[in-house]
Amino acid sequence: MQNSLLPFNRPYLTGREILYIEDAHNRGQLSGDGFYTQQSAEWLQQNCKINTVLLTHSCTAALEMIAIVLDIKPGDEVILPSFTFVSTANAFVLRGGIPVFVDIRTDTLNIDENRIESAITNQTKAIVVVHYAGVACEMDKIMKISKKYNLIVVEDAAHAVFSYYGGKPLGSIGDFGTYSFHETKNIVSGEGGALLLNRPHYVSAAEIIRDKGTNRKNFLRGEVDRYTWKDIGSSYSPGELIAAFLFAQLQDALEITNKRKKIFETYEEQLQDLENNGDVKLPKIPVNCTHNGHMFYLVLNDFSERERFIAWMKDLNIACVSHYVPLHLSPAGKKYGRSSMDLPVTEATARSIVRLPLWIGMESSQNRVISAARRFFGYSN
Repeated sequence: MQNSLLPFNRPYLTGREILYIEDAHNRGQLSGDGFYTQQSAEWLQQNCKINTVLLTHSCTAALEMIAIVLDIKPGDEVILPSFTFVSTANAFVLRGGIPVFVDIRTDTLNIDENRIESAITNQTKAIVVVHYAGVACEMDKIMKISKKYNLIVVEDAAHAVFSYYGGKPLGSIGDFGTYSFHETKNIVSGEGGALLLNRPHYVSAAEIIRDKGTNRKNFLRGEVDRYTWKDIGSSYSPGELIAAFLFAQLQDALEITNKRKKIFETYEEQLQDLENNGDVKLPKIPVNCTHNGHMFYLVLNDFSERERFIAWMKDLNIACVSHYVPLHLSPAGKKYGRSSMDLPVTEATARSIVRLPLWIGMESSQNRVISAARRFFGYSN
């Protein structure tokens, strides 16, 4: 029906999720680190070229584990963009760290690599980059800065499974990476995430933290005859049912990515003239980056126009949404963090960005979104 609601997101199902969940049940281990946890972790290691992958119950959990592994202490500073989800900062704030917010680029909406160096102080311990919409940050320059100042690089690649920078999978370049399998992402398990460990010397500490501070992982591998409390930690692993669902998704990951990219490319082609005429800005993909079709957005001229656009689409039963409230403007961001300087691009983008529906299965309805968007700006179909 033309008037039925077209949602912003609808999770894609491969058809094998329930089969694998039933199999996990029949195997008799539901608590995690069983067959499907191992299969999913190994799949990610092989296909994303990661040294070690530890599945977690969320991307937030993976970020929190990184803060513990790095022994973040009160007063330690962590450089990150303000235009990101709260977990990127909160993981370090929980350990007493201070987020230092840096502005974003106008093209990719990623952290502006040219502003990072001026934000570094004697208290800086890490740089956390966020690959917004599955498009890579300028990693070559960021890694050079990290080496110059002996800083850790964390890739928040929540949006970026199967995105690449110079042919390298995002999440595999820095010291650590994180993935999200939340239902709004490309590859989903409802909730879920992964910690990516690209430096072998962090693996042992991360395994202990993930297993409530015990050396249970060593026990499961037969390396010790019993396990015990070794250090601080918490319960960060997912259950086997989540891992079983995830493995079904991972097996179709390439197909999922390609289908999403086709939807993205249709938007790009059909809305390009709006950008050519100065009505909107479309997503930009640098030549050395390969994206994964995670998100398609428009950057309008101002807040008022963005709100009118969302209302226009809502009246046509099309769900379009804005995105992050900048962390440096939030109550907690003001309390726990600071800005390295003014963040004009972040603030302007947050007031004017709108995300269009993008999910597998909407292909037959995509022209409805395109037509509605074009008519808002006065274009005929």
